[in-house]
Parts: sequence; structure tokens; C-alpha cells
Amino acid sequence: MIGEVLAERAARVGDRPFLLWQGRTTTYAEADRVTNSYARGFADRGIGHGTVVAVMMANRAEFLWTVWGLGKLGAVAVPMNTAARGDQLGYYLRQSGATRVCADAASLEVLAAPLSGTDAVRGVLDVDDLAGFADLPGDPLELDRPVARTDPMLIMYTSGTTGPSKGAVSPQSQGHAVGKQMARHCGYGPDDVLYTCLPLFHANALWFTVYAALWADASVALYPRFSARSFWSEIRESGATEFNALGAMANVVWQIPPSERDRDHRVRTAMVVPTSRALVDGFADRYGITVTSVFAMTENCAVTILGPDDPREKAASAGRVRDDVGVQITAEDGTPLPPGEVGEICVRPNGPGMMMLGYHEMPEATVGAIRDLWFRTGDRGYLDDEGYLFFVDRIKEAIRRRGENISAYELETALCKHPGVHEVAAVAVPADLSEDDVMVYVVRADGHDPSYSELVHYAAENMAYFMVPRYWEFVDELPKTASLKIEKFKLKKDAADRRDELWDRESEGIEVRR
Repeated sequence: MIGEVLAERAARVGDRPFLLWQGRTTTYAEADRVTNSYARGFADRGIGHGTVVAVMMANRAEFLWTVWGLGKLGAVAVPMNTAARGDQLGYYLRQSGATRVCADAASLEVLAAPLSGTDAVRGVLDVDDLAGFADLPGDPLELDRPVARTDPMLIMYTSGTTGPSKGAVSPQSQGHAVGKQMARHCGYGPDDVLYTCLPLFHANALWFTVYAALWADASVALYPRFSARSFWSEIRESGATEFNALGAMANVVWQIPPSERDRDHRVRTAMVVPTSRALVDGFADRYGITVTSVFAMTENCAVTILGPDDPREKAASAGRVRDDVGVQITAEDGTPLPPGEVGEICVRPNGPGMMMLGYHEMPEATVGAIRDLWFRTGDRGYLDDEGYLFFVDRIKEAIRRRGENISAYELETALCKHPGVHEVAAVAVPADLSEDDVMVYVVRADGHDPSYSELVHYAAENMAYFMVPRYWEFVDELPKTASLKIEKFKLKKDAADRRDELWDRESEGIEVRR
């Protein structure tokens, strides 16, 4: 399907700029040609329909050409978080069934050990190999088997909650469904430039910016990463008319000292997740920017949308239920609840191809996510009388820090491999800016006396930087139920109540770098 969409755009708006990256502009026609060349290069390497390819790259044009070149063949890309390390990477490679890897130089270094532990991967392509593909003929390949909208295109790993991370298998159609939703409900058009510095291996940048631009005949301004120092200069340089910001990023932007150039830009809207009335009012008054928002998951699409025309008084919501997706709030037993009552947010698309096909090689998790034909999000919230969704909290045991979903299970598993650690419980603590910080309660192993700083450095070497806990406390034992399940609700309350008393690595001056 990505082949059909790019070919149609190339024929209709081929001369329009599609991607702005490091001073170079790639038109729609060029994007179609270069992804044809990449598809040809992959086919020459024995990659075809159904081949699973792990992709680990920081933001760069080659990421898109790789994923879309694979998509044109019907191959399956596995975008991997560039911050992942060690066992986490090995798990992604094994669980996804990847037989090839495409990576940039920095990622190849951290992949060395995980790759040595698997016999399944039969080939590794670096960015120099991929750049060579661009010199191949750019006409479409004749395929023995056409690519269908229902064919798997991506395996995108979501945070594990009570177990390992799950790979959501996304069909070819899912990203396009999101793109069409955003273009339609947020009013994007051919004159728009959608800016993103968020990582392309996440759905936010890939679907809610790149695919949104694709379905609006608009342009994407892609930058390597977020920097408060360069944010506004990049916005002005690119001529951006829209940007997406996670909650913490939006707060950082807001905290930049006021300037006489605060309205010296072309931005009309900014999609902020999560948002608030104060932020909506502040961005409008200071920057002249209308804030939009969504409730969305990797498993589905834009469930609700706060569009540019929605009233400011709904700014604390995650948006309004549209005709694309049905939303139902349910009690624990699945009984639907009326407006105003808090329960689990359940969703059901009103069109085909808008959700994942299931969790890769996890049939029980796939079945468990569906009840009465509704997808259970694991989040709690309520709908008001006008159909606006208000998020309350997470049922699932996940921690969200600076735009990243963190599996408490994976974090605990990694820390328990330290010889001085017997048991760990990780919980979320409300952060100063937005979302969560990570707190861990640690039970030392008999005969060991590790220090906080020792465990911080161990964590930094064995997990993604954003997973490394900020707050720590040694305890003799963890509170448990009669069935020996850890009572995390008690720990979360304790951590929130005593946050200022806890050992804080940031207060101790211990930084964790990417």
C-alpha cells in the first residue's frame, strides 16, 4: 500500500517538497524513486515479502527510505529504540524473528553484543550500504506477490506492563489511517510544513507527522533531536506551520525565557500530549499557537482528537470522539458506564485497517486485549456529555517518562541481575514538569551492601538512559498480598508522599547520558 500511495503522490504532486532534512529538500517524486531503489537493493540482498528486518537508526532520511523500501516489498520493519541496550535489544531481535538488521554506525556498536548472541540474523546493512541503494534504478519492481493493505509492515514494541514488551504488528494500512485522520481533523494542507524532532522509531513522529504530511500533500521538516536552545531557530529556519510536542517537551518550550521573537514564526498549531488548560491558554496568548491533542496508542490510531476548532474550555481533555472510532467507558466487569463516570477506556474502529493485527507471537496477550469486540486500552478516563475524553490514570503498570513508556517489569528484571540486589519494585512518581519520574525500592541480597551510586551506574550500563531511576530507597522487604504480589499502590503513595526525603540521583549530581 505504501507503494501505491507514494506512486500516486509522485504522479499528482511530484514536484512538491516532501522532506526537508539537513539543508536538502526531497520532492514527492524523488521520495517515490529513492524508495523504489531501496526496495531493489533489499531484493538484491534476498529480502522479500514477509522478511523481518530490524531497523535501528537515529533520525535521518535513510530511516524513511529503509522502512518504505521494505514496505514496498511487503517486508516487515522492526523500528528499535536507539536508547535500548543489552538484553533489551537481544529480546527485540529474538522475539521479532528478525533475520536482517539495518543500522547506523552508533547503533551497530551497541548491537554488537546482542547480535553475537543470535544465529537468526543473516545480514547486517549499515548506512553506507543503504546509501548505495540510492544509485540503483528507481523504477518500480515487478513483484511476484502484490502487497496488500492487510499485510504486516511494522512490528513496533510497546512497553511491557506485567511482562516483557509486546510487539504490535501494524498492517500497511494503519499509518495511512492515522495520516488521513490528522490531515482531516487538524486541517493540514499542501502549504503546511510539519516539524518533528521526535524519534522516527516511535509512532508519534512516524504516523502523526510523516504520514499526516503525506496525506495532506504537505512537507516534513525533520531534525535529529529536541534541543531547547535550537528549537525556535529550527522552527523559523524550516518555515514550520505545525509541530508535535510531548508534555515534557512542551513544558520546556514554555519555560524558555520570553523574547520579542515569540511570535516570529509561521506555526499555527502544535499537537501536545498530554495537554492542559494553562498550556493551551499560554501558547495561544504568548506564541499565537493553537494547541491540539489526541488520545492514541501504538496499537490503534487517533482515538480522540482535540482539533484547532474545539473550544478552549475542553483543553484539559484528550479530544472529542469522532466518526472514525467508537469509544466506550466500562466498569471492571465490562459494563458500559454513562458520561462522567470513570472506567477503562475501550475503543473500536469504525473502518478497516486502523488497528494492529495483534501482538507478535503473543496470542494470549492479543486475545486478552479484546473484550466484547472492544480493544481494552488499560487506561482509565471518562467522557463528558459532549463526547470529550478525559484521561485519569493508567490501569497498566507502565511508567511514562519524557515521552517514553517504561516497562516496570523490564526495569526490575535488569536491576535484579546485579549480584547485590535481591528484589526490586519500580513505581511512577509525579514529575515536576509532566508525566512521571521513576522510583525503585530495592531489597539488598544477603551479604551485599551496594551503594545507590553503584546501582545507578549499573543501571545506566544495562538499560536505556530514560529508564534509569531517579529516586531510590533500600528496604528490608516489599509489601505483598497473601498471594505474594507486590502491593505497588502502597509504594506509589509512599513515594509520592515522601519524594523530598528520597535519595535523588539528580540532587546528587549524577547525570545519565544518552
